[in-house]
Amino acid sequence: MTIYLHQGDLPDGLDLGKIVAIDTETQGLSLVRDRLCLAQLSAGDGDCHLVQFKAGEYDAPNMKKLLADETVTKLFHFGRFDIAMLEKHLGIRSNPVYCTKIAAKLVRTYTDRHGLAVLCREMLGVEISKQQQSSDWAAAELTDAQKEYAASDVLHLHALKAKLDMMLERENRMELAQSCFKFLPERAALDIGGWEEMDIFSH
Repeated sequence: MTIYLHQGDLPDGLDLGKIVAIDTETQGLSLVRDRLCLAQLSAGDGDCHLVQFKAGEYDAPNMKKLLADETVTKLFHFGRFDIAMLEKHLGIRSNPVYCTKIAAKLVRTYTDRHGLAVLCREMLGVEISKQQQSSDWAAAELTDAQKEYAASDVLHLHALKAKLDMMLERENRMELAQSCFKFLPERAALDIGGWEEMDIFSH
C-alpha cells in the first residue's frame, strides 16, 4: 500500500479509473457546524490518495471535475454523508454513485450490522481498525496512524462492491439498489437543506 498526501486538490493528470472509492473525514458529524478536512480516494489498486483541505479553501478543480464526471462511478460506504459534505464544501453533486452500506442493507437482511469494519471482516476476511475515527482531522499535520486509517476506509470498497453485486444479482435486487443509488445525491441535498431528521415520505 502506498499513501499519497496532496494539499487542496488531486494532482493534474491523475487517472483513478471508471470506479473510484471515496470517503471523507470531517471535524464532526454535523453538516451545519462541521467542515470537510480530508477526502481519500482509491482506484482499487491498493494505493490511496489523500486530499487535505484548509478551512475555507475548497477550489480543487481536479477533484470537482472527478465528482461531476458522469462516466466515473463514485463508490462510497454510507455515501449519504460524504456526498452531502462534498457538495456543501466543493459545490459539486457527485454522480453517478454506489453505496456499499445501502447494498449491504438490501441483501444482508439477516443482520442489522452494516458498518465497514463488519463488512470487511465478514465478506473479505480483512480486519480494519476504527481507532482513529474520532481524532482531530483538522490538524495541520496528520499522523501516520490517521493516514493509514483514512486509507483503510477506501482500499477495500471495490472488493466489497464485487461481493455485494453478486448478492444483489442473486436476490434479484440489483435494479432496486440502482434506484436507491440514483436517489442518494437527492437524499444528501435534502440533508443539506435541513430535512436531515425528517422523513418526508412518512404520513
